Amino acid sequence: MLAPPLAPPIPHSTSLVPTLDTCSLLTDLYQLTMAACYCGEGLEQRTARFELFVRKLPRNFGYLIAMGLAQALEYLEHFRFTSEQVAALQGMGIFDHVPDRFWALLEHGQFSGDIWAVPEGTVVFANEPILRVEAPLWQAQIVETYLLNVINYQTLLATRAARIRDIAGEEAVLLEFGTRRAFGPQASLWAARATLAAGFDATSNVLAAIDLGHNPSGTMAHALVMALTALSGSEDQAFTAFHRYFPDAALLIDTYDTVAAADRLAQKVQAGDLQVKGVRLDSGDLVSLSKAVLDRLPEAQIFASGDLDEYEIERLQREGATIHGYGLGTKLVSGSPVNGVYKLVDIDGVPVMKEAEGKITYPGCKQVFRTGGALGNGSGAEGFHDRLGLQTEAPRSGEIPLLQPVMQAGQRLPSAVDSCSPALSLAAIAQRTRAQVQQLPASLRQVTNPGPSPVTLSADLEALTAATRRHPPGH
Repeated sequence: MLAPPLAPPIPHSTSLVPTLDTCSLLTDLYQLTMAACYCGEGLEQRTARFELFVRKLPRNFGYLIAMGLAQALEYLEHFRFTSEQVAALQGMGIFDHVPDRFWALLEHGQFSGDIWAVPEGTVVFANEPILRVEAPLWQAQIVETYLLNVINYQTLLATRAARIRDIAGEEAVLLEFGTRRAFGPQASLWAARATLAAGFDATSNVLAAIDLGHNPSGTMAHALVMALTALSGSEDQAFTAFHRYFPDAALLIDTYDTVAAADRLAQKVQAGDLQVKGVRLDSGDLVSLSKAVLDRLPEAQIFASGDLDEYEIERLQREGATIHGYGLGTKLVSGSPVNGVYKLVDIDGVPVMKEAEGKITYPGCKQVFRTGGALGNGSGAEGFHDRLGLQTEAPRSGEIPLLQPVMQAGQRLPSAVDSCSPALSLAAIAQRTRAQVQQLPASLRQVTNPGPSPVTLSADLEALTAATRRHPPGH
């Protein structure tokens, strides 16, 4: 392990919040040391092809929803190193023996490669490429860390959101409340985007909502109820005060006695003193409480929150809870990660593969050919099937290739502007997500013990894998 002295700080750096113009240095050290080694060996400009995929789906996941491509392309478009960043690297002592060519690359280089990817909102399975990078080796190596970061996290969030929408149903209102639990400020913005793009109705994150062209959504916290109760004399006065300024907002009624609060609100509604459009329950037995509250406030929408996920929503529905919407936070934005990997599959036209036990990869540039489903021409769920083959193979009758070119020579292709732009309507991506999930076999939509993967390998890919194993490069 390299353990050098502390590096000098980059001038004018006052925070750990990256911008697109500084994200090129948001990478792991070994990406830079490998790039320097490639330069020393004269290999840095060789054409490398890396594929980003997931070896194994998280437990109880029958599918994934690909997400994060828009941010990946933004990053690649801005990929370049500032003079301050280069100076900081040179001052570390780590790179004292690298060739001058390495510094020239960093000072003048930018991403000049091609990108193939599946559209955001596409259902994918284990070992299917979500994205492929075809670029000079030094570039393709350095961008690995950022691409994995943005696609792994947004894919996790989009998949969880899609599963929750599938369980909750079309009519349920789904709100993303995860900002305070997300893994950092940037992650909270990506969480809001990914969940909206996978079918949620709104986010409580004000900055994310504004940036994405949405209105934020939220209710109130127990602090307001306790503060106004303590200073004004009663919980009812807290409700009245908040309702005065935000008449359409849901009231949080479980600070003290939920049923008693509902009784008093019902009296005010019957007397014509108050119109309650919604209430939120954040604790207690949500099944019995939701029934009791709806019985007293039949015109109110009941929202539930408090460590909810798809498993808990399924239980609530099974036990007859009368809940119209859900606010999801901690378990939505955290939980089991999507463990995407980024592996070299071809170098200068020579297919390569990893053969380590339990981590075998398939060689060569690949394509996913889908039959059925929202992108295929088959008969929907019954005919849903993927064939993982080589990029050079032609699709069979009824098959649709999922990976499409979205960037060429470092520039987005016109066809990618609509499907991969940050400005693309998140509703359009959500519609794509929903259509694809609905056309999956029922066994894959189960939130526990989903059915087996509907993916087979093509004969050509199996043959290339066998040939690469028998004749590895250098032997």
